[in-house]
Amino acid sequence: MAGRQFYNPSAFANVVCDGNVVGFSFEIKEQYYRSITLSIVRDIKVVIDGEAIAREDVRLTVNGETFTLEECRTVIDPEYRWEFGEFITVTVMKEGGLAAGKHHIDCHQSIAPSYMPFTIEADCPADFEI
Repeated sequence: MAGRQFYNPSAFANVVCDGNVVGFSFEIKEQYYRSITLSIVRDIKVVIDGEAIAREDVRLTVNGETFTLEECRTVIDPEYRWEFGEFITVTVMKEGGLAAGKHHIDCHQSIAPSYMPFTIEADCPADFEI
């Protein structure tokens, strides 16, 4: 379980592009003791209402710029750091988004600081409503 607040409870929403619902988004904090470059993010796994989301359908948005998880591995620019204590937006590409009502999410975060011999992981299930 996450050691501190993981989700922004008011940020769960469907994503609309050109009048079509193309997915949903939410905001999370990284569960590490300092800010990080996106290059050490190894994975953000999302399971929504029991459905595992494919890695290629997950995006991270930092300072207005959106990256796939693969693109994150090369982002070392300090302008796109995931600052300690700040939320970033996770977008899940899922045609139709989520139906109005209650949902259950489990988001698993994996980061790999270069000076640690292991990956740091945090898992946080939560219920929310859209």
